[in-house]
Amino acid sequence: MTREALRRLVDGLATSRLRRFVAVGTVTAGVQTVLLWVFVDALALNYLLGAVIGIEIAIVLTYVLNNAWTFRSVRNTGPAAFLVGLVKTNVVRGSAIPIQLAVLFVLVEFRQLPYLLSNGIAILLSGVYRFVLDTRWTWGRT
Repeated sequence: MTREALRRLVDGLATSRLRRFVAVGTVTAGVQTVLLWVFVDALALNYLLGAVIGIEIAIVLTYVLNNAWTFRSVRNTGPAAFLVGLVKTNVVRGSAIPIQLAVLFVLVEFRQLPYLLSNGIAILLSGVYRFVLDTRWTWGRT
C-alpha cells in the first residue's frame, strides 16, 4: 500500500465519520451507563429493564448528535426528514438491542462480570453493526 493510499484511508470521509461516530458513541455510552447505574442502583430496577430504558434514551441523544455533527454534510433537515431519520435510527439501533442485551446477559449471568463493565463491552460489540447500518440507511445519501 502506498503512502498516498494510507493517507486517503486515514484522512478520508469514511474515516472522519467513523471517528465522529465513535466520539458521539463514547459520550452517549457514558450517558447510557450512568442511566443504567441510576435505574439499577438507585431505583432498584432489573439490570436488563434498566438497560432497555437507558438504550432508548441514548438512541435519541445519539441521533441528534450524529445528525448535527457526524453526518452534517448529509444531515436530515426539516421536521419530516428529521423524524424519518429518527425512526430509521430507532429501527437500526432497536435491531441492535437484542445483540447488546444478549451480550450483557451472558457476561453478567455466565461470566459473572459486573453489569456496568458488561454493558460497555456489549456497546462496543454492537457498535460496528450500528455504524454500518446507520451509514447506509439512516444517512444513506453518503
